[in-house]
Formats: sequence, C-alpha cells, structure tokens
Amino acid sequence: MDHGALVNLEPLARMALLGGLIALGPLAWVWARTRSGDGRNRLRALTLLTLFLTFDLVLFGAFTRLTDSGLGCPDWPGCYGSASPLGARDEIQAAQSALPTGPVTHGKAWVEMVHRYLATAVGVLITVMTLLSWQQWRRDTRDRAEPAARISPWWATATLLWVCVQGAFGAFTVTLKLYPAIVTAHLLGGLALLALLAAQAWRPSAERVVRVSAALRRGVFVVSLLAVLQIALGAWVSTNYAVLACSDFPTCQGHWWPTMDFEHGFSILRPLGVGKDSDWLPFAALTAIHMTHRLGALLLLTGLTWLVWRLAREPALRRFAAGLVGVAAWQVVTGVSNAVLDWPLLAAVAHTGGAAALVLLLTALVLRTASADGVASPSRAAAPLAAQRAS
Repeated sequence: MDHGALVNLEPLARMALLGGLIALGPLAWVWARTRSGDGRNRLRALTLLTLFLTFDLVLFGAFTRLTDSGLGCPDWPGCYGSASPLGARDEIQAAQSALPTGPVTHGKAWVEMVHRYLATAVGVLITVMTLLSWQQWRRDTRDRAEPAARISPWWATATLLWVCVQGAFGAFTVTLKLYPAIVTAHLLGGLALLALLAAQAWRPSAERVVRVSAALRRGVFVVSLLAVLQIALGAWVSTNYAVLACSDFPTCQGHWWPTMDFEHGFSILRPLGVGKDSDWLPFAALTAIHMTHRLGALLLLTGLTWLVWRLAREPALRRFAAGLVGVAAWQVVTGVSNAVLDWPLLAAVAHTGGAAALVLLLTALVLRTASADGVASPSRAAAPLAAQRAS
C-alpha cells in the first residue's frame, strides 16, 4: 500500500456509527441506574463508567501492541478502506499469504479493529459526558448554586480535546509504522486520559481533603513525577522491543553493568529498529534501554518506600499506603517475570495494568491531600472541627 493510501476517511462515518452503537450499551445502563437521581448523579455515574472502560481500553491497547497487531490493518481509520476486516478479506488474505508471520493477518486485523471500535466508543461516551457537564453547569448557573458546588464543564471539555489528540496519535501509530516515539506518546496519552477522568470522578469534597505537611505534599508530587518518568521508560522498552535484552535478574547478560549504547538507545526521532546513524539499532542500545528502566524502577521504589512510610503515619491515608505497596509488589513481580520468563503475554499486559493502577492511585492521592499551611498535624487541624460538630 502506498503512503497516499495510509489515510482513507471514507469509512470514518461507518466507524463513528459502530462506536456509537457500542456506546449505547453503557449509556443505557447509566440512564437506567440514575432514572430517579439528579443530573449530578447521572454525570458522576457516566464518568465512573467511562473511567472503568478507559482502563480496559488501555489494557486492550497493550494487548494489541504486544501481539504485534498494531499494523493488522495498515491504513486508518478503517481496514483497507473498509469499516471492518470483513470487507477487506481479500486484501488481508493476500498479505497473509505473502507473509504468514507478518503484521497483517486475519487475527491481527480483528484485534486492531476491535481496539479502534472500543476507542471510538469511549470517545462517544466522553462527548456525551462533556454535553452533560455543560448542561449541568447551565442549570447550576440558573439556580445560582454555590460556586464550590458547581460542576466545571472545562474538565470534561479538556478530556474531550485530549481524546481527540489520542485519536491522532493512534492514526500516526499506523501511518508512521509503529514509530517508537509516537507509540510511547500514545501509551502516555492513554494514562493521561485516565488521570483526567479520575480527577472528575473522584474529586473529594472540602471536608474529605486531608491536610498534610508541606514536605509530604511535595513528596507526593515528586513520586508522581518519578512514576511518569518510569512509565515513559517502560513504554520506551516495550515499543523498542527491548524487554528481552536482559533475560536474567538481577544481573543482565550475566553482568551487573553490561555493554550499553545510550546514544543510539535514546535517540528519540528514529523509526523502529533504526539507530541514530540510520543503520540497524545495535543490541547494546536495547540493553541500555532495558537497564535504564531497571535503574528507574529502583529509584521509583525508593521514592514509593518513603511515601508509604509517611502515608502510614496519617490515619486517613493509610489505605493509600496499602494500595501503593500492593501496586509496587505487582509491578516488581510482573516486571521480573517479563525478563526471566521470555516476555509472557499475560505478565506484559498485567505490567501495563499495574502502571495504570499506579497512575490512578497517585491521582487520587494528589486530589485527596492539601498543604496544611502551617497546621502542625492533620489530626490537630481536624480536632476543632470535630469538637464543633459534637457541640
């Protein structure tokens, strides 16, 4: 297929219709569950459901990438100009016959197109969520609701704009033939979408915000930044297929510090499998990518250990400490399994799921905490309020 045929908008309307039909199921469930509630309850239920389905979409995206199905349909948004692989049977069969283990097979085409259908359905849900947010904002304005109680439509609007950016990254992933920087950005964009939805679904009331020391508040942000950097490194490992550069643990290739080529490994603007000098990517570059991710994991685990220790001292935040311990253990087990068990599909998808869970936990923690602004202890700050309520 020539480059000019990589983007064919002819099936776009049919793709949108399919996405809308898939979204009807979740929408009907939300409307049935909130028939007796107000607009706020309906909006919150839709946001929570969209968050859940987006988490599933991130996992299915990982499955698509890890099964080498990203180019199962080598054009966008359809499959050889059709809205489904059924209309492209002949083209897929020809490609599969020419290269049976290649990127285009019937199975891979279906995996890729199901991923696109689900992504379109999530986009429809976010569009409806945005419309409901503006509707609720107009209702709050008309009823002169308290500013703190009003729904801000700009969060949903930003989420809708971001999902459009994600769609563009998805298109570039196909048209640029799994360009590592684009695929990495696409994964990070999916996790950013999760964080945006979580910020809307889990926004705590003022009474539930926990006042913490400035040091702990800064620590939450620092660990969150380390987590983002580590997830980006993990995406770079996956998109460059560098997982198997080290098949032993804790050493790599039998050495604590094997031969590594950081210059080629972290040359960002290059096609898949190509080094900085437009030649094949050296194996030492893959080793450098893998080892950097391991070192990043050690740094992040150190930060998480400190954060868990501090959170455990705050009664209202101990559940976050337990959650972070669980996710960290999950990531260590699945990460080591990927290396020593020859990159099993289940462990690889589970590792991506752990990264998504970490993003959700840290997003919720950022929302739940605030600086004490000079208050020595959150428990002391809460004591006058408790006494006032008791009286």
